[in-house]
Amino acid sequence: MSATTRVFVARLAGTPVFDPIGDQVGRVRDVVVLVRAKGPPRAVGLVVEVPGRRRIFLPLTRVTSIDSGQVITTGLVNIRRFEKRAMESLVLGELLDRTVRFKDGSGEATIEDLSISRQRTGDWLVDQLFVRRRHGQRGIGLRRRGETLVVPVDAVTGLATSAEEQGAARLLEAYEDLRPADLADALHELGDVRRLEVAAALDDERLADVLGELPEDDQVAILSALDSDRAADVLEAMQPDDAADLLHELPDEQAARLLELMEPEEAEDVRRLLAYAEDTAGGLMTTEPVILGPETPIATALAHIRRQDLPPALASMVFVVRPPLETPTGRFLGVAHFQRLLREPPHAAIGSVLDDDTEWLTPEAPIGRVTRLLAAYDLLALPVLDSQKRLLGAVSVDDVLDHILPDDWREQHDDEQLEEVPRG
Repeated sequence: MSATTRVFVARLAGTPVFDPIGDQVGRVRDVVVLVRAKGPPRAVGLVVEVPGRRRIFLPLTRVTSIDSGQVITTGLVNIRRFEKRAMESLVLGELLDRTVRFKDGSGEATIEDLSISRQRTGDWLVDQLFVRRRHGQRGIGLRRRGETLVVPVDAVTGLATSAEEQGAARLLEAYEDLRPADLADALHELGDVRRLEVAAALDDERLADVLGELPEDDQVAILSALDSDRAADVLEAMQPDDAADLLHELPDEQAARLLELMEPEEAEDVRRLLAYAEDTAGGLMTTEPVILGPETPIATALAHIRRQDLPPALASMVFVVRPPLETPTGRFLGVAHFQRLLREPPHAAIGSVLDDDTEWLTPEAPIGRVTRLLAAYDLLALPVLDSQKRLLGAVSVDDVLDHILPDDWREQHDDEQLEEVPRG
C-alpha cells in the first residue's frame, strides 16, 4: 500500500477479506476508530464477518492491502467475537448520520461517509468527511439547501468522546507518540487508579507492547484489573514468550482461566513455553520468529521482515525449514541473514542463500550458554531445536537482556544519562 492510500469507509461495507494465499476469510462489516478530543480520529481495525455470521476484530496492522473490491490480511486472524472497547466507535454503526457543526459558524451537517488515509507512520487516520448540510441552513456561496460536500475532519466539531472519557483521552493524546518503553515509564509514574484507566483505554496491541516494558507488579495489576475476556485478548496480542513470562507471575488458577479463554492456537504456544524453566532457552524463546520454506522468493522474505510488529532482533534473520512452517516445524535447514538477502536478486529462493552452519540451542540450554553463543558469534537471535532438528522457536538478545538485568532494572533511572537521550 502506498503512503497516500485513502478509502471511503461506506464503500468498504461488504468487501471480501482474503488471506495471503487467496482464500476468503470473511467480509468487512464496519471500521473501528478511536475518536479523540484533539487530532483526527485514528482507525484501528475492521469488523469482519466470518462464516457462521460471527463478527471478529481485524487490526489494521494485520492488513497488508486495501484495494478496489478486496482486503488482504497477513493470515493471522483472531476468531474471538468482536466486542467494542471503551473509547472506540464504529463508523457505519455510530458515526454515519451523526450531526456535526462547522467551526466557521456556517451551520450543521450530517455525516454520510468518511475517508481513512494511511500515513507514512503506518497509522490510518480519518482525514475527510462527506457531509450533507442540514435543511434550512446555508453557507456562504452555497446555491441550494442540503448540498453535499467533502470537508477536512478538522473543519467540524462533534466527533469527540464524551466528557467522562476526556481524562483518559487527554492523557492518551499526550502519550500517543511515545515508544512503548517510554509510555511504560509514564504509566509507572501515574497513580494506581489513573494508570489502570489509561491502560484500559489503550487498544489491545498497544497495551500488549507496553505491558512487556513495565515492572512485573504493574503488569500483574493491570492485567488483573481487566475483565477476563479483555485480558485474554491482550495476552494473545503479546509475543508468546512475554505472555508466558506474565502468566508465570499470576496465581495458577487465574493463569489457567486466561489460557482457557485464549484462542487454542495462541494458548498452545504459551503452554509449551510455560513447560520450560524460565532461565533456559525454552523459557526464553519466542515461538513466532519469521519462518519460511526454502522455495520462498527473497522478495517475499523481505516483505515478512518489514512487518511493523516484528522486533528488530527477530528481523535480523529468516528461519528456513521444511513444512510444516508452524512451530514445531519440519526439519530445520538454516537461516537467511537480512543483510545477505539485501544483496541477492529478489526472485531468487531463500534456500540458495542459507547459512546452514549456524549455532543452535536445545530448549534445556541454560541462559549462560545462550548469552555466550550470542556474544561469540555476534548474533541477535538463535534457533532452538528439538532432538529431531525441528525448529521450536528462537531466542533473541532482548529476551536475554530482560533476564540477566536486575529484577528492578525498569524502575532504576540514571537521570543524567536520561537527559542526554533524545526523545525523537
